[in-house]
Amino acid sequence: MSPTASPPSLIGQAPSFLGLMEHVSQAAPLNRPTLVIGERGTGKELVAARLHYLSPRWDKPFVKLNCAALSDTLLETELFGHEAGSFTGAAKRHVGRFELADGGTLFLDEIATATLRVQEKILRVIEYGEFERVGGNTTIQIDVRVVGATNADLPRLADQGKFRADLLDRLSFDVVTIPPMRARPEDIPILAEHFGVAMARELGRPFFGGFSSDAMQQMLAYEWPGNVRELKNVVERAVYRSADPESPITDIHFDPFQSPWRPKQMSIYDDAAPAPIVVTVPSPAAAPSAPAAPAEPSGPALPEGPCDFLGLVSDFEKALLRAALERNQFHQKRAATELGLNYHQFRGYLRKYELLERRHGPRGADEVEDAEEA
Repeated sequence: MSPTASPPSLIGQAPSFLGLMEHVSQAAPLNRPTLVIGERGTGKELVAARLHYLSPRWDKPFVKLNCAALSDTLLETELFGHEAGSFTGAAKRHVGRFELADGGTLFLDEIATATLRVQEKILRVIEYGEFERVGGNTTIQIDVRVVGATNADLPRLADQGKFRADLLDRLSFDVVTIPPMRARPEDIPILAEHFGVAMARELGRPFFGGFSSDAMQQMLAYEWPGNVRELKNVVERAVYRSADPESPITDIHFDPFQSPWRPKQMSIYDDAAPAPIVVTVPSPAAAPSAPAAPAEPSGPALPEGPCDFLGLVSDFEKALLRAALERNQFHQKRAATELGLNYHQFRGYLRKYELLERRHGPRGADEVEDAEEA
């Protein structure tokens, strides 16, 4: 925005929304860190922008960064910059977002996803207004207001050791919590009309026919888990699909995936989902001549008398891993998906039970790893 720009528009008249606007107006002039909390699609970035443009920093930079979009290393260099030659590929100096935001506001979206190491460096900047670029030893002084945003429960993450409590203390000078769409039903007709008119204009239509009473009742009764963003998508989709642009919209489709031909849930690798894995682990207390019991999908039966619990669990886990590998032709990613694990969790179990070095069939698991990594 230019120096003459106005705060971004936030539309509504529900009591909860008006309370939010009053809170933002009170917090904006203060030169203190602020947290913006809200569910997905509630407009956290718009609220952060309003905090900036209603503050004395309105004519200075408003810099944004989504912490969830970058890896740990990239996030650090994007925030603090790096010197030339600080790592492979760093051909020249890179100015980070903190420097770019000097005098203004830095909006850190999804701040809960930042690693503890990056959080520590952010805390230092907030406390002392200084930092060093990655690979550098020159201390840089800046004046930046930090506004963080998340949909996570930061106090709970801090209790679990997943978010620095001292950083939370500094960021939470004030916390602006955005009400979800279901808490402001009075705003649904207003927002629907606003988005409908805008979409009709985008499509080059001279007129927007509005919504029928039945269509509006459907929208009022809906929970809107995606909040304002979802409402915008639903309205725009209804406008462009309407057969008669000048007649009120009667059909509202909340789920764009709804279709009689929607594929059933299955493995992303296979044409059909495999049958469930059934593993039978022999009981150490069973007599050799005892007849084998039928396989139970729920797992092995508890043997009579004392038993080695940890050993039984290990045997069962190893049997599951082997069965999944065999059923998926030793393709580890497919086997991991079938067991409800991600690839790295699955690899961790293979290492734990030393199955990477075992050979299964025509190729060993270690050979499969090499093929997959290639």
